[in-house]
Amino acid sequence: MTRKFDTPERYQGPIISRVKRARSLEDARKRDLSPATLDFGPVRFLLARHFGFCYGVENAVEIAYRTLAENPGRRIFLLSEMIHNPKVNGDLMEQGVRFVFTPAGEQLVPWEELRADDIVIVPAFGTTLEMEAELSARGIDPYRYNTTCPFVEKVWKRSGQLGEEGYTVVVHGKAAHEETRATFSHSVRGAPTVVVRDLEEAAILAAVIRGEQGRADFMRAFGDKCSAGFDPERDLQRIGVVNQTTMLATETHAIAQLLRAALAARYGEAALGDHYADTADTLCYATYENQNATNALIARGADLAIVVGGYNSSNTSHIVALCEEAMPTYFVDGAAAIVSADAIRHFSLSRREVATTEGWLPPKRPLEVVLTCGASCPDAILDEVLLRVRGLFDGARPVPDVLAPYAVEQG
Repeated sequence: MTRKFDTPERYQGPIISRVKRARSLEDARKRDLSPATLDFGPVRFLLARHFGFCYGVENAVEIAYRTLAENPGRRIFLLSEMIHNPKVNGDLMEQGVRFVFTPAGEQLVPWEELRADDIVIVPAFGTTLEMEAELSARGIDPYRYNTTCPFVEKVWKRSGQLGEEGYTVVVHGKAAHEETRATFSHSVRGAPTVVVRDLEEAAILAAVIRGEQGRADFMRAFGDKCSAGFDPERDLQRIGVVNQTTMLATETHAIAQLLRAALAARYGEAALGDHYADTADTLCYATYENQNATNALIARGADLAIVVGGYNSSNTSHIVALCEEAMPTYFVDGAAAIVSADAIRHFSLSRREVATTEGWLPPKRPLEVVLTCGASCPDAILDEVLLRVRGLFDGARPVPDVLAPYAVEQG
C-alpha cells in the first residue's frame, strides 16, 4: 500500500521525518535493514530502518482529523483510544473528542447518553459486533466513521473463511486487548475460537491436541478465553492460527508451527492437509518490518536503547522486549522522561510500572544510542527525545551538519 496520508504537521519531526524520507527514496523496496546513523560527535543515534506511524495508524489519524474539520459543533466520540499513544489521544481530547470506553473496557460514557446525531469514531483496533449493535440501536452508523486498520479487517476475513471451511480459530493475542476482543467477537460468529497469549500457553494447547492433557486442563488454561460450548476433543481437530497484528510475528509463527507439529503427531503428517490451515498471510506487514528492523539494530549493536511510545502499546512493548535481550533499554513516553544525564524515568515491562533509573548514561564516548519507537508514535516525539538526549552532551555537533547526508527534495 503506497497511499500518501494527510498527517497533521504537529506529528511530523524535522529530523526524524527527513531521515525516513531520505531512506525511503534511496531504498524504495525496503531491502536495506541497516540503521541510519546521526553522528553528533560525543553521541551517535542509530535509527531503525522501519518505525513510527504505520498504514493503519496514519489512516486512523487522517480520518479522525478530517472528521473534526468537517463537523464543527458536532458532538464527537471515540469508542476507545484511537491508537495507544497518549500524545495523539490527548490532542483529540483537547479538541473536544470524548472516549466512550477505556482501553481496559471501563465505560466512561453511558450508552443512554449517545444520540442519533452524534459522531462515534471506531478506533484503529476495530470493535466488537456487540458494540456495533449498541450503536446501531441508537441510530448511529458504526461504519460511517470507521478507522479500523485494514490488516485487522484482513484477520477478521480470514477467520470467517476458516469458520466456513470447518476450522477452529486460534488467536495469538492478549485477551484483554481491544483488537483481540474485536477479533474474538467477529470470529465466534462462525467458528469455535480460543485465544492463546504466548508459547507457554500454546504448549498447553499442543498437549491437549496430542491427547496428553484433557478437557479439565484445557478449561483451566482457556476457560475464560474460548467461545461458548468449546469442546477441545471436537474443536481442536482442525485449526488455523491468526493473530493480534501487534504481537511478535516470530512468536506467531512459532506458535503455528508448534500446533502444526501437535496435529501431525496426533493424525500423521500425511493427513495434515485435513487438520491444519496455513494462515501466514494474515501477518501485518508493518509489525513484521518493524520487528525485522529492530533485529537489525540489535545485530549492529549499541551501548543502550531508548524506545518511545505509549506504555499500553502492545507493538512497542515487543520492540522493547527485543532490545532488552541485547542491551540496557529504556521505554519512555516522551522527552520529559529524560530527567537528566543522571536519571531517566521509564516503564518497566517486568514490573508493569514506571521506574526511575539513576546512572543510566554510561561515560563512554562516543556513546551509541539506539532510538526507535512503535507503530503509534509520531516522529515529532522522537525528535524531542533525540534533542533532549543530545543536549546532555557537551560539544555535540549542530543538527544541520548531522542531517546533511539525508538531504531530500522538499515538497
